[in-house]
Amino acid sequence: MLVLLLALLVMMAAFLQSLAGFGFAVIIMPLFTLALGLRTAAPTVALIALTVYCINVLRFRRSLNVRAVVRLGGAAALGVPVGVWLLGNVDEALVTRGLGGVLIAFALYNLFRPTARRRPSPLWIYPAGFLAGCLGGAYNTPGPPAIVYGSLRRWPRDEFRAAMQTLFLISGALVVASHLVAGHLTDRVWRYYLCALPGLALGILAASRVDRRLGGKEFRTLVTVMILVLGLSLALGL
Repeated sequence: MLVLLLALLVMMAAFLQSLAGFGFAVIIMPLFTLALGLRTAAPTVALIALTVYCINVLRFRRSLNVRAVVRLGGAAALGVPVGVWLLGNVDEALVTRGLGGVLIAFALYNLFRPTARRRPSPLWIYPAGFLAGCLGGAYNTPGPPAIVYGSLRRWPRDEFRAAMQTLFLISGALVVASHLVAGHLTDRVWRYYLCALPGLALGILAASRVDRRLGGKEFRTLVTVMILVLGLSLALGL
């Protein structure tokens, strides 16, 4: 029964990740931790997430804006050492809850304000990438600054998702490599990972079917709602 419930959870998370472009770990990590314990949940979720990112990078590869991703990734690389320094010098709860508050405010602004507004300068990709690197280095949460930037720039949905998946793929590969070096990829982790694969496949397949009927306005609303969920998760410490 536990394996079935976890597979259903993976299916739901993979569905939303494939539609919106982010949110996978936010959805499943808290419940996986409750069910399996942190030592098993963290590497298991990392493996499943990396698989989702790989598949979605292949799905959206034709829409990948290489120039934007290189700029975002280069700025993020500069921010990672700063994030590592922050890890030992700044209170984690204060940063993550503050970031959650910013995301909640941004999502509510997007939901209740007319969509006709000026796009920010493309140069904002550099501070967005740098902040993503800082948060990735410190708290393994590189997504929010890049997500907000892409949303404000109103990137076409496939370009948005391609950029997010590529960023998460790089980060996810480093996380999995760290678990491998640390000896966390145990037989138990691999068993849960293999059990999750059918749910993952069904979630991605369902998302690809729904995506054909999803218009640009509906996609932007979905992204905004997902940003609100992400903000609430960070603000509440989930």
